[in-house]
Amino acid sequence: MPYFICKITDSKTVEILDKFASYREARDDVRDRRKAAAGGSEAYRMVFASNPIEAEKLLLTPREAPVQGDD
Repeated sequence: MPYFICKITDSKTVEILDKFASYREARDDVRDRRKAAAGGSEAYRMVFASNPIEAEKLLLTPREAPVQGDD
């Protein structure tokens, strides 16, 4: 499965920018994009998914809060 580099805007729209086969290449690319856009309103994320549709779905699905304590 490839690694997708995505741009997320303030309005929660996801744009797939690139895909990589190896983690290190994807990590370096997303770090470079974040440095270049420092102070901008968009966020750059890397996601591991089988296709672009799954990548977008993973980024837009809210995560559940972790369980705190022994309740």
